[in-house]
Amino acid sequence: MNVKLKVVLGLLATAIVIFAWLIVVQKPQAPSVALTTLQGKTVDLASLRGKVVLVNFWATDCPGCISEMPVLVDMQHRYAAQGLETLAVAMDYDKPEYVAAYAKKNDLPFIVAHDAEGKAANAFGEVRMTPTTFLIDKRGAIVKRYLGEPDFTQLRSLVETLLQASA
Repeated sequence: MNVKLKVVLGLLATAIVIFAWLIVVQKPQAPSVALTTLQGKTVDLASLRGKVVLVNFWATDCPGCISEMPVLVDMQHRYAAQGLETLAVAMDYDKPEYVAAYAKKNDLPFIVAHDAEGKAANAFGEVRMTPTTFLIDKRGAIVKRYLGEPDFTQLRSLVETLLQASA
């Protein structure tokens, strides 16, 4: 085999490895969005770097959302001390008073925001279906997107893995 062909094949192999790494390893970064909590505080998603973040888009009229909420509450209680932060983002079409009443009645232990203008949903790729949940690692990369209720056994395992990883 001549030298030029070896060089070309070597470069091609290197390009394939880099391309595969970009597709498999490089995860998209979570958008930098600022959310206003039900208490009127502003939370910038970028300020949560260093934590594992679960962003859950939900609505009070969504049966799947209401069904999964106790599991999200349990996960927040279980993993908060290890660095899990959960953000429950109510959709723009949901009534703010319904969101506030649900959060209070169910004593939600995490950040609850109402995406009144739909900016967060748009920033996360035009989220329309609820529940939609994003799992974000300590570096701010989106690790997983769940449409509908997640497989919570798999989600817990992934959360535990991400919590043990260094930032």
